[in-house]
Amino acid sequence: MTDVVGVKFKEVGKMYYFSPGEEEVILGDEVIVETARGLEFGMICKERTSVDESELVAPLKSIIRKATDADRKKHEENLAKKDEALRICQEKIDAHGLEMKLIDVEYTFDNSKVVFYFTADGRVDFRELVKDLASVFRMRIELRQIGVRDEAKMIGGVGSCGRGLCCSTWLRDFEPVSIKMAKVQNLSLNPTKISGICGRLMCCLKYENEIYTELKKGMPNVGERVRTPDGTGVVTDVNILENLVKTRLVLEEASKENDNEEKLSTEFYTYGKEEIRRFSKKNRKGGGKGRDKKDDSLNGLDPEQIKEIEKLMKD
Repeated sequence: MTDVVGVKFKEVGKMYYFSPGEEEVILGDEVIVETARGLEFGMICKERTSVDESELVAPLKSIIRKATDADRKKHEENLAKKDEALRICQEKIDAHGLEMKLIDVEYTFDNSKVVFYFTADGRVDFRELVKDLASVFRMRIELRQIGVRDEAKMIGGVGSCGRGLCCSTWLRDFEPVSIKMAKVQNLSLNPTKISGICGRLMCCLKYENEIYTELKKGMPNVGERVRTPDGTGVVTDVNILENLVKTRLVLEEASKENDNEEKLSTEFYTYGKEEIRRFSKKNRKGGGKGRDKKDDSLNGLDPEQIKEIEKLMKD
C-alpha cells in the first residue's frame, strides 16, 4: 500500500494521485505538482489515504510544495491570458482555412506549454498552424482534438431538466451509456428526448439503470403469457417501480382446428409481481420468446430512428 493524496486541476476535473511526500496537506489546499506536461497548479480533493500500487500510474509524482501567494497570482495571470490566446489561435485557424472548432486553451503553470482544445469531424493537418502559433507564443504548442462530450463538459450549459449539465457541474468521469438503459427504464426512444446537448445519449440514463435492472428481474415482457390467480393472462403493461403487472385474461385459446382466434377479456387486471408465475422459457409465447438469444433494443423502430439512435451511441 502507498500513501497518496488526490489532486484535481479543474473545478470539475479528473482526480490524479500524487505522493504527499513531506508536505502536510488537507482537503482544499492549493499545491504545485509535477506532471507529464510540466508544473501544474492544483487543489487537494482527497486527503491522504493508502491505495494499492495496482491503482497507481507509475511513476508516482510528488507534491512539490503548497501554493504560495506568488503561485496563486501567477495562476490567475495564466487564466487571464486565455481570452487573448483564443483570439489569436482563431485568427490563425481562419487564415489557414482549417475545418476545426476551437473550444478552450490552457497554459501550464510554468508557461512551458500552451494547449489548445478543438473539435473536428475528421483528422486535421495543423502542422503549419502549430508553426505559426509557436512563432507568436514562443513556447511549446499542443493542439488536442476532443470529442463532443468533452466539449460540453468544458463549455457547460443547461440540460433538459433545467439544471446545469452534470458533466460540467459535478461528474468527473464519463461512463458508458447504452440505448438498452433507456429501454430498461421504459423511456421513449425518441432521439430528441434521450440525447443531451452534446448530441449523445444523456449521462443520466446511467444513474438509475442499476436499480431498474434489479427491479426488472423476474418481470414479464409486454405480450408475454403468464399465470395469474384468475387464470392465464397476456401482459399489456408493466410498472417496474411498483412491481405491478397489467394483464388481459385469456377467455378462449386460439384453435387452428376450429379456426378460432384467441379471445381476451375487455377488462384489465393488475397483479403484483409475486402474484403471477411465468411459463418456462420453452413454453413462453408472445413478448418473452427469443428474448435471451438476441438483443432487441432497437426492435420496433423505423430505419430513420435507428440511424439517429446509432449516431447518439457513438463515442
